[in-house]
Amino acid sequence: MANTATIEVNGKRIELPVIEGTEKEFAIDISNLRNASEGVITIDPGYKNTGSCESAITFLDGEKGILRYRGYSIEELAEKADFLEVAYLLIFGELPTKEQNDKFHNDIKAQSIVDDDVRKIVDAFPKTAHPMGVVASLTSALTAFNPSSVNVNSEEDMYKAIVKILGKFPVLVAWTYRRKFGLPLDYGDNSLGYVENILKMMFSQPNACYVQSKILVDALDKLLILHADHEQNCSTSTVRITGSSHAGLFASLSAGISALWGPLHGGANQAVLEMLEAIKADDGDTKKYMAKAKDKDDPFRLMGFGHRVYKNFDPRAKIIKKAADEVLANLGVEDPILDIAKGLEKEALEDQYFVDRKLYPNVDFYSGIIYRGMGIPTDMFTVMFALGRLPGWIAQWREMRLNKEPIGRPRQIYVGATHRPFVPLDKR
Repeated sequence: MANTATIEVNGKRIELPVIEGTEKEFAIDISNLRNASEGVITIDPGYKNTGSCESAITFLDGEKGILRYRGYSIEELAEKADFLEVAYLLIFGELPTKEQNDKFHNDIKAQSIVDDDVRKIVDAFPKTAHPMGVVASLTSALTAFNPSSVNVNSEEDMYKAIVKILGKFPVLVAWTYRRKFGLPLDYGDNSLGYVENILKMMFSQPNACYVQSKILVDALDKLLILHADHEQNCSTSTVRITGSSHAGLFASLSAGISALWGPLHGGANQAVLEMLEAIKADDGDTKKYMAKAKDKDDPFRLMGFGHRVYKNFDPRAKIIKKAADEVLANLGVEDPILDIAKGLEKEALEDQYFVDRKLYPNVDFYSGIIYRGMGIPTDMFTVMFALGRLPGWIAQWREMRLNKEPIGRPRQIYVGATHRPFVPLDKR
């Protein structure tokens, strides 16, 4: 492919460089277009055809169903690595050695104590508050308890900030869950692994000994890995553009959490369960709703099927389907909602309409089933998503700062009123 692209604007020919990525992706560099064309810009609502940065973190090919972190396939990482190894890989660029992994885990544990005054903030929220609002607020509040800004030119300072948020964020997630159910707040157990400790902090009862379930640990570990990063999506772009103003790590992460909250992004797995609840309330007739989904005149949307980016299949869904089957089979969960989910899955995989359109169950469909099976309430699903996405956000923020990217400042095409004279109040 040519290394330049030529466009003609108002009779003037302008040559623009073409950038090639390591996976043979090509992009026309329009960063100098406005100057070269005397004010002309491009417009791309939703940024569907616009690259905001060059990144070495995640490669995604939606047409071929490929997802890789730092060159490693998501299939291999989900099978052979644990969540903290993947977090280290995303943030620092390489899989950790045994020594690096042990130090990373121990340093995270050392930073897992949250200032006790944060409990007062947690207690101030009503139990009816949406967990995503609580977690976003608590993450932002950490800035008040850690006021010094991160010196991004110091590897030591950057590392300390990273292990601090990785240590404290699971506590905030667990406290948000426990506040909702009136349970005493728990710091967990530093003798446990990262994922094991998350489950204990959330589910341990004050009057009983908590017993770990390897099935749940493995399922949650995989879910966190699969959600750890996904290129320049809405929340990740929010973290990068917030950080581009040199806002701190915690503030940038809080902005990302708020972006993730939306039902078109992180709230998708919550929307799946809400759809299943609605089907159950209507006698659980899955065939009726499959017919509604195929009727172009019916406003009903089948949530959790297909994907905006993956045009063939979601590679994460293939991995997590197995974990979903194991959770339901081994825990002996009896739940009509989950029975409806399995019915929809079976029909979609066999119905030629869905097969032809490649409308397969996606990761949101299966993650919602797993969280439901684990006993996590629907409005906590997106919080669990944020827990998995945390290392990806950190990696993207760190890359953006180390690359010294300029402050984000999109342009616009103005379509409002032209110049008009002011009319005094008494004459309007």
